[in-house]
Amino acid sequence: MDRIELRGLRGYGYHGVLPEEKAAGQEFSVDITCWLPLTRTDDLTQTVNYAELAELAYGVLTGPGFDLIETVATSIADAALEAFPLMDAIEVTVHKPHAPIPRDFADVAVTARRTR
Repeated sequence: MDRIELRGLRGYGYHGVLPEEKAAGQEFSVDITCWLPLTRTDDLTQTVNYAELAELAYGVLTGPGFDLIETVATSIADAALEAFPLMDAIEVTVHKPHAPIPRDFADVAVTARRTR
């Protein structure tokens, strides 16, 4: 199956369980992979417009806060499947590089996968 990928979309959000995460917020990033049959024509209506996909994901990422990044990832995945009927499946990974973990780490990420 063919795919379209959007990597490293960044946005400032207020997701987290701790009160300080909800108050101060932090930067998150999102990676999205969409599976769909790619068109052999040069017609934008026959594919996923990745600019529209980015706006959809950014809106969820920077919109009302959720406690869990799991909810952020599934909200983006579900909304994208609804918005883009040509899509067969989607994988959304939300990265939270500044999670409140008292250890040295590079990133925390959650991935949601959805299929039709």
